[in-house]
Amino acid sequence: MKSCITFVKILKKVDLYVKIRMNDKLFLRNPEETELGRRIIQHGIELIHQLGFEAFTFKKLAIEINTTEAGIYRYFENKHLLLVYLVDWYWSWQEYRLHFQTNNIISAEQKLKMAIALLCESTVDDVSTTHINEALLFDIVMSEGSKSYHTSHVVEYNELKLYKPYKDFCSRIAELIAELNPAYDYPHSLASTVIEMAHSLIYFMKNLPSMTDFGSSDDKSKVIIFLEDMLFATIKNAK
Repeated sequence: MKSCITFVKILKKVDLYVKIRMNDKLFLRNPEETELGRRIIQHGIELIHQLGFEAFTFKKLAIEINTTEAGIYRYFENKHLLLVYLVDWYWSWQEYRLHFQTNNIISAEQKLKMAIALLCESTVDDVSTTHINEALLFDIVMSEGSKSYHTSHVVEYNELKLYKPYKDFCSRIAELIAELNPAYDYPHSLASTVIEMAHSLIYFMKNLPSMTDFGSSDDKSKVIIFLEDMLFATIKNAK
């Protein structure tokens, strides 16, 4: 099976446009290929962000974009696969950003710091991807992303490589951990822990601030410092 994601960099004036190729097992019809499909993605993000995933339905989305539920079902079998699609897109985009922003950095430690910053810092919407609001998608992944794999279909979806973008991002961090300390025995476990912890802490800061030491501020700098302290202390203290 082909890799479910590829990156195509197109220099357009002074802007760098990134096209992300998605696993075709996620959809019945590629939403990127039609105006309706792109509207499904755009307004799907907006409605999930506004309502939460549980309250979100294709019926509500159909009303929002002035189409029929049947029209949406021609693209996605169900709303959960739409969520997986959005989460996959996010992780593919984050992997590209990590590669792009660390391309000229040699130090594995500096690359890991950049990865933590990308995980935590609020995202600004990229105007080059007109139908995807990355700022809203960041919030969705923080609060709803785990629902993409907390499902009874997780083994089936994994066999179809529907979680490959998330696993690729985790593997990239694990590679950097192993590069920093080849003697450390648990690079993938630590990488996935850091990713999930970043999500949880940001969610707790916003909704359950007493579960952190960071208050309810939107300032993520303390989360970044905490994750860096934990990550590098764990790596460097390994025998």
